[in-house]
Formats: sequence, structure tokens, C-alpha cells
Amino acid sequence: MGNLELHLPTKKTEQTKMTNPSTKKYSVWHILVMSVIVAGLTFLASGYIGGKNDKKDETAIAGYACNYNIKRLEGYKFIKPIMFVDGDCESESLQPIKSKLTGIIEQYKTNNGVINASVYLRSNREWIDINGNEAYEPGSLFKVPVMMAILKMSEESPGFLNKLVAYNKVFDINKHVMYSDKSIQLGHNYTIKELLEYMIRYSDNNATALLETYMKPEILQKMFADIGLEVPNMYAQHYYFNASQYSLFMRSIYNANYLSAKNSEYAAELLSECEFKDGIAKGLPAGVKLVHKFGEAGSVDQIQLHESAIIYVDGKSYLLTVMTKGKDTKALSALIGEISREVYNDRKGA
Repeated sequence: MGNLELHLPTKKTEQTKMTNPSTKKYSVWHILVMSVIVAGLTFLASGYIGGKNDKKDETAIAGYACNYNIKRLEGYKFIKPIMFVDGDCESESLQPIKSKLTGIIEQYKTNNGVINASVYLRSNREWIDINGNEAYEPGSLFKVPVMMAILKMSEESPGFLNKLVAYNKVFDINKHVMYSDKSIQLGHNYTIKELLEYMIRYSDNNATALLETYMKPEILQKMFADIGLEVPNMYAQHYYFNASQYSLFMRSIYNANYLSAKNSEYAAELLSECEFKDGIAKGLPAGVKLVHKFGEAGSVDQIQLHESAIIYVDGKSYLLTVMTKGKDTKALSALIGEISREVYNDRKGA
């Protein structure tokens, strides 16, 4: 903080004050006010740097409009890196689009066999959450934290991504998927980096299963704890997210606050090559850039289809996560596309 200078009055000013008592009274009052302001600013600055009560400090900065919570990365001796800063309050400016999206979801529930849908939208530090307490099985969305864990391992072991591994075992993957693309071939060798590309770009379950045999479970579990999520049981058949919880992975990649900047950029690049077009991309004009991942889960009786994306529009970006349950994959795909279209139309002029 710079020095606060108090300029002495000129001789002429002093004479004026002697003959005008009201002027002298105003000057004293002015100095007192300035002292209070300086003391207040000093208090805020020292509290913010100290970080003993992050929530209180952020509330003060926000002008008491809404509490702000800071999630910091623990485990360091001298530093406490910021992971996320989240306000408790939904954005007032996003309430019109929230109302519109809620109406669309209700229409699909009435007419298209949709059981439920949740939306998390974050734009310019503002957010809304529709049906935020609803939990979903992530399906292939879980491939993003697997990717992040593998990239974290590469930071600790340089050269790990170039490790050559053999695909010589058929994995017991009993999952029916509607959306499938290229897959690794039995009897071939692949680098870890190539397996990442198959896992994210083509959502290949075989590449994922092979990668998981080389992934350290403790790295994945620590990442969940660091981000602020329940640590997964690696032997459990099911794990659940709500839309805002899953969005933390996409936010972490975008903010480069967990992986290195280089690996965060690489993760986003892989996600930009995801070939799934029957969801959020369907609601966007051709040429709009996005990094995204979709996931299928559920059963024959209850299908789940989800997608999370960061969309780049006119030099800005917003995060959209849509998670759905229903009886018809095409209806769920159409719902995600329509939600994406409405959000894009709302955000492009914001």
C-alpha cells in the first residue's frame, strides 16, 4: 500500500481558517473521515492476505450482497492456492433464462418421457442451478477425472505419457452404449498419450479400462478430496454427481488451478476434439468452439444422458452442464440441444 500524504495548508489557507471557524470544523471532520476509510482499507487488506476467515473476507469485498466461499488447495507449508471462489447466491440477471429452461424441462417431462433434468450454468462468475439436488451416475463423464489423474501422474513422472503399453486382454465391460466410435484394437501397442486421446475424443471404454490399470488410485482419490468432493470407493459399482459438483472438473481445467497450465491446456484441447454432436453442440451455430464431454448411464428402464461443456463466444466463455434421466435417448439428446440453444442465445449478447 502506498504512503498516504497529508499536505500542510498554505499560509493563506491558515489565515482563512482563523477568520472562519466553520471552515476549521469541516477540515477536522474531513481528516477523521479519511482516517476511518484508511483504517477500514487496511483491515480488509490484512484480513484478505491472512486468509484466516476466507468467507468473511469475501463477504466484505462483495459489499455484503452475498457470502462468498473460497476453496483452497491444502498440503503446502507456505502457500494456500485458490481453487474456487463461489457465491452463495444465484445471479439475479440469470433468473429469466433459468425460468425459461425450467419451463422447457417441464414440457419434456410432460410430453417426451423425461423423468428429470438438471442444469448448472456459470457465466462471468454468476451462476444458476436447476434441480441442483438431483444426483446422477456420470457414465463416461467420469473419464475427465481419470484423464486429470493420468496427467497429474505425468507431472510427477516425466515421460509417463510416452510409456508404451500392450492391449492384450479383453476387459469385461458390460455396458450398452448408444454412442460409440473408434476403439483400440486387441494385440496392438499404444502410448499412454494415445490412450488418453481414444478415451476422450472417441469415449472408448476399452482405452479407459486399459488406462485405469496404470492409474494410481490414490492420485484420483486425492484429486477428489482436493477439489472438495466425496472420495470415490474404487471398488464400488456406482458413484453419483449433481450438475454443479461435476462442473468442478471442467472449472479446474479452465482455471488451470490443479494441473499445470501445460496439462490443463492439453486436457482442454483433447476435450475440444470430442466427436459427440448430439447434445450441446447441436444447439450451437456451426463454428462455435467448445470443450466438452458427454456420458451415458442408467438402465433400459431409466436411461441417463449428460454433457458438460465450456462454450466460447465473442471472446467470452460460459460453462454449461446438463444431466438428464428418461426413457428415450433421442428425447434426452433433444432436450440437451434445446437447453444449449436457449443458453447460447441468452449469452451471446451478454
